[in-house]
Amino acid sequence: MASREFEELQAKLREAPAPPEGESLTQLRARIDASLGALPLADGVSVESVDAAGVPALSLANKNAGAAPWLVYFHGGGYRIGSALAWRGYASQLAAAVSANVLLVDYRLAPEAPFPAAVDDALAAFRWLVSEGRDPRCIVLAGDSAGGGLALAALVALRDAGDPRPAAGVLLSPWADLTNRAATFETNAASDRLFSRDQAMAAASLYLQGHEATDPLASPVFANFEGLPPLLVHASKDEVLLDDARTIIARAEQARVDVASSIVPEMPHVWHMSVPAFPEAVVAVDEIANFVARTTKL
Repeated sequence: MASREFEELQAKLREAPAPPEGESLTQLRARIDASLGALPLADGVSVESVDAAGVPALSLANKNAGAAPWLVYFHGGGYRIGSALAWRGYASQLAAAVSANVLLVDYRLAPEAPFPAAVDDALAAFRWLVSEGRDPRCIVLAGDSAGGGLALAALVALRDAGDPRPAAGVLLSPWADLTNRAATFETNAASDRLFSRDQAMAAASLYLQGHEATDPLASPVFANFEGLPPLLVHASKDEVLLDDARTIIARAEQARVDVASSIVPEMPHVWHMSVPAFPEAVVAVDEIANFVARTTKL
């Protein structure tokens, strides 16, 4: 049964005004940036803008962590919305809880920059961090929703290019199959108020712009998983992307990749972003912290 704190937060969210009708993509992006971008930073975490080999990003430093691993983090938003500014407060909570520094990547969005622009930016950001003297064995690629799929695609692309292998990947409610054929789009449609098959199809169309959805760098569930670093996969039993997470876990196990997973009941899509507002989010982020500690080499 979900916690009292979670239920109270959900009640407040249900009372919030509905989004404006007829909102353009530009207006939606601005509204998300204004609301989420106003969230405060976690104590002990500072932020600065950086140019990661031409890719804008925010570098969040955990002042209390000493020698700390790095998370290269990719925000969600279906490849069409979201930004480093909007995810800044949440990323600072991750930095504090995981005892890590975070490179929050402001990768290019569709439709202005379709596939493979996001993948190119993800690779550039990781390679820049390595060029700055960070040991790949201390770097974890992480992301939520589309950002989770992007993190997995980047791990595949880095392996295929012969780059140094990152320590691990953290995939939170990942959207990793842009064919959007998963059965849980139907079976969990009533319980997932944050994402739907119609939204997924619209987002995929903007991102792919005619490119084949089964390309492994667009839909990494179709990739060869052999040789990938350890993975942590989180999803809710009640979200439409549950099958994407299940498929990743199964493909990783088949390829003998070290994969840890947590499939939890009653939570919304990417419930981690509410940390530390309710216990379930705190537990999930603690699992990330333990996984990062286990897989990185300081």
